[in-house]
Amino acid sequence: MIWLCYAVMLAVPYLLAGINTSIIVAKIKTGKDIRTMGSGNAGLTNTLRVLGKGAAGIVLLGDVSKAAIAVLIVRLSFYFIGGVNTMDAASGMVWVEYVATFMAIVGHCFPLYYGFKGGKGVLAAISAIFVLDWRIACILLGIFIVIVAISKYVSLGSIIASSCFCVASPLFGYFLDHDPAFIINTIIAAFCGGLIVFRHKENIKRLASHSEKKLGEKSK
Repeated sequence: MIWLCYAVMLAVPYLLAGINTSIIVAKIKTGKDIRTMGSGNAGLTNTLRVLGKGAAGIVLLGDVSKAAIAVLIVRLSFYFIGGVNTMDAASGMVWVEYVATFMAIVGHCFPLYYGFKGGKGVLAAISAIFVLDWRIACILLGIFIVIVAISKYVSLGSIIASSCFCVASPLFGYFLDHDPAFIINTIIAAFCGGLIVFRHKENIKRLASHSEKKLGEKSK
């Protein structure tokens, strides 16, 4: 039955994380598609700028919950169906949760339900990583907070924190946990960070041209 676990690993995070709270909230509140408003991104920051704090709070809760639940479902599937503890570094199966995290990011960025046009995967990533390894998540969240506090650019904080995932992963996997599959974990972490950075390509252009909006600025 291990094949069923691998199917769950790939399908559940993608399909669950593909439910875009920002698109749903915007449609209910305004009747419009959030992807045609503000920056055009179906994510938390654009929702905050366009629809305000109340709508952004709902999006925050939805995006955090879906990715975390997805990784937990994968973990429990392997444990109860496959008899494998994917939390145990000694088993060499932690990579399963890394794949689940990556699939959650892919689902959020390229949702099947919305023409493969979704958000940038930041919230989905950090919530999934908190389930995967809270120590790494705390480091990445700390980096994000410091960068945003200094620069006032949410996008810059997201880009730098995401890039650090593939650095933090082997530090814990190799030096502290002695995970025999730490190289695989690191590669998957690099794909996770790389995808999020790629999704911020327009932000990178605006940062370079000094036209990126800072935290608190409203979209026109």
